[in-house]
Amino acid sequence: MNSLEVFSLIAGLVGGLAMFLYGMNVMSGGLTKAAGGKLESVLAKVTEHKIIAYLFGVGVTALVQSSSASTVMVVGLVNSGIMTLKQAVNVILGANLGTTFTAWLLSLNAISSDNFIINLLKPKSFTPFLALIGIALYMFSKNDKKKNIGTILLGFSVLMFGMSTMSDAVSPLKDVDSFKAVLTTFSNPIIGFLVGIIFTMVIQSSAGTIGVLQALSLSVKVKYSMAIPVVVGAEVGTCITAILSSLGANKNGKRTALMHLYFNLIKATTFMILFYLIHSIVNFAFMDNDIGMVGIAGIHTLVNLVATPLMLPFSGLLVNMALKTIPIDDKEKKEQEEQEGIRTLDPRFLSNPPFALEQARNAAIAMANMSKNALYEAIDLIENFDEEKAADVDYLERKVDTYEDQLGTYLMQINAHHLGVKDSHTLSVLLHCITDYERISDHALNIMQKARGMSESKREFTPKAKSEMEIFSNAVKEIVDLSIKAFEDQDVTLAKMIEPLEETIDGINMEVKRRHIRRLRKGKCTIEQGFDLSDISTDFERIADHCSNIAVGLIEVDEDAYDAHEYIEHLKADKGEEFEKAVDFYQRKYLLPAVKF
Repeated sequence: MNSLEVFSLIAGLVGGLAMFLYGMNVMSGGLTKAAGGKLESVLAKVTEHKIIAYLFGVGVTALVQSSSASTVMVVGLVNSGIMTLKQAVNVILGANLGTTFTAWLLSLNAISSDNFIINLLKPKSFTPFLALIGIALYMFSKNDKKKNIGTILLGFSVLMFGMSTMSDAVSPLKDVDSFKAVLTTFSNPIIGFLVGIIFTMVIQSSAGTIGVLQALSLSVKVKYSMAIPVVVGAEVGTCITAILSSLGANKNGKRTALMHLYFNLIKATTFMILFYLIHSIVNFAFMDNDIGMVGIAGIHTLVNLVATPLMLPFSGLLVNMALKTIPIDDKEKKEQEEQEGIRTLDPRFLSNPPFALEQARNAAIAMANMSKNALYEAIDLIENFDEEKAADVDYLERKVDTYEDQLGTYLMQINAHHLGVKDSHTLSVLLHCITDYERISDHALNIMQKARGMSESKREFTPKAKSEMEIFSNAVKEIVDLSIKAFEDQDVTLAKMIEPLEETIDGINMEVKRRHIRRLRKGKCTIEQGFDLSDISTDFERIADHCSNIAVGLIEVDEDAYDAHEYIEHLKADKGEEFEKAVDFYQRKYLLPAVKF
């Protein structure tokens, strides 16, 4: 071969490999987006049972066409605390079998027939039309689902075109003796095994290595003895992706990547030792036969079809190995307790924005409930102050602050990605609401501190003030409950019930303060008690305002026109019959005791 032919061969092989890997990445990304974050959500829920987790690992990996992608997904879920190591290991075992589907898909390129109908099954025949449909859907459709389908079709077409390009590029090598000599060295189990590991580590895709091998087999005679060690080596090399992904993860994330590595090492070394030991005794005749694309896919599947179910009953061994390698220390236990919940905002999920958004929404709901718990405990402290409960309120307020900071940053990172209309609405609601829930926790802290001051000074409200404040606090509790329920369910109908209650609370606030002034004038209470009552009442009223903001955020974002002040002004200026009925209902429900004049 002259220098020009060598250059053309290298360019074709490298270009074909680049298209193959890019197509696989595009197709995998499209499939993941089409799932809309549901794959990971289901994955996190169904992994309690070994068999179900294993089968789900098989299915997810076959769907997203990458064991590396599904393993990185699992690393993220474990790192975030959504999945345990015991749950993750079974999914990883399934992922190793699921990835073999890709090789069978690529084997369609081996179809060869003079029959027109059969020849249409060959990817080279139909992928140009799939590419045309894909680009049309991607460029001209405004529907996110259709765009995702277009992306999948484009990715598949580019992948298959890359395979064809690699096969065409290496075709001249079938007559080159020096290349045959190099290829023959793969028959040495150790050399072939190491080539499979190293090449897969470089391109970070076992499917890519097997795809290149299949492309070679279309044009060059590849024997079983050459292909088997390379395929088995690729099983070990693919672990590099999960290991690299785990570098920034916590210890559990690193342990998950190690389980993947340990399993593949055990599987590969056991197979190599047993297979070649038996071969040395029996001398398998097929080893000198040409393997072909289907044979490569068959070997890849057979290794995993035997190894993964056999390992399933002993999956706990992999967990123990990972824990032995990276032991749990006291510092880690403490960090897990302090960071519980926040770890669900894993940066790895950002590659799948819908799922990342779902995790952010779950964290925001947890944050809202922490604000509520802080408020409820603070209200209880007004009558029965307890320093331990006061410390809980302080802890919850600080935790809510952390959530707001982490969530705000994470949501802005999600916002940098393309989102569908529904997801964009959800993100807007979260951004509008997390600040209000943080402020509710601030008011809870204020109430706790006021209750502490009253306890230390041995001040308490008069019996009538106590009765009024109990009614007032019950109304505030209800509006907080309503806002969280509407926020969690994204229930616009429920959100519209909040403004009438907020107006009722405004009225209660004014009346409670007016009654205090009457009692003060009659000498039935003190100025200090008045300061306590006024401060707590103001906190109650402002909490209701924040609940109103949350409701307005839900309503206006749903209607795609967020302007809280304009909405409230319009609502109060144009009170409808339903609004007035709702206000009347709440005024009767939270009617203050009658006073004697």
